[in-house]
Amino acid sequence: MRRVVVGVSGTPGSLAVLHRAAAEARVREAELWAVMAWQAPGGELGSRSACNASALAQCRGAAVERLREVLSTAFDAERPGVSLAGLTVRATPGAALVDTARGSDDLLVVGTGSRTALSRLIRPSVARYCLAHAACPVLTVPPSPLEAELDAVHRRNLWHLPLDTRELAP
Repeated sequence: MRRVVVGVSGTPGSLAVLHRAAAEARVREAELWAVMAWQAPGGELGSRSACNASALAQCRGAAVERLREVLSTAFDAERPGVSLAGLTVRATPGAALVDTARGSDDLLVVGTGSRTALSRLIRPSVARYCLAHAACPVLTVPPSPLEAELDAVHRRNLWHLPLDTRELAP
């Protein structure tokens, strides 16, 4: 069976990507696999000791619960119209997605997100990783213009800048 694999994190952008992936799955008559990647606290080095087994179980449980919340939020009012599977993977997001979507009939759907210069230095791009390493077609979904406006509002509130009422006029 063909699959549409999509990465989710719970951000508004990832919810939009999840809905786009559901639409692609309906068109292709494929299963929809929502993948949430998680990592151990302290990275792989921090998870090597045996005393961290309970911490790993808690992290995995938190990832499973977060995935349930995301899917419930995304498809609460209406079901996606295709077979839906949720999967949590202990890996970096790019590696988790590429490893899950390894069939040539699969389609991998990822969001590009808004990338500031600082975020590029701190976190590598999941979309770029997937485009470079995936064995299947990759569909990248750009962020919504509304998401950019929301980010601007958050920055203005963070810096306590006054609201320019001219921005409110149509």
